[in-house]
Amino acid sequence: MDLSNLKPAKGSVKNRKRIGRGQGSGHGGTSTRGHKGAGSRSGYSRKIGHEGGQMPLVRRLPKFGFTNINRREFTPINLASLQLLHDTKGISIFDPEVLVENGLASKNGEIKILAKGELKVKVNIKAHAFSAKAASIVESLGGTIEKI
Repeated sequence: MDLSNLKPAKGSVKNRKRIGRGQGSGHGGTSTRGHKGAGSRSGYSRKIGHEGGQMPLVRRLPKFGFTNINRREFTPINLASLQLLHDTKGISIFDPEVLVENGLASKNGEIKILAKGELKVKVNIKAHAFSAKAASIVESLGGTIEKI
């Protein structure tokens, strides 16, 4: 190996356009910016989505749908989760604070109790909403439900 056959490491040299390095480079003169106009000046930036006068894609696509600003988002909690909490920690009174402590709900979220799974014990539940089936199961076991 000598100085005549040295080469840079593979992948270290990228073959990119060298702009503004004289006419011999093929990219001298206007430096690929064309003649005159805002695009040839320094500091120019094209607006996002601009397509050169063609109707932009975002305006060509059809709009649809509806967002209800009054929608209430509930955190669903199944009866099976309550049964598991009762079995592991012996809890029989469930309110939002207890559910937040045990990681089933977030502090500011609303809670809805759903009937998935099996409940075998009498429990008292306070929540923002109940499915009809979940409410009937809890009450049939002698427990109480309270809407907040």
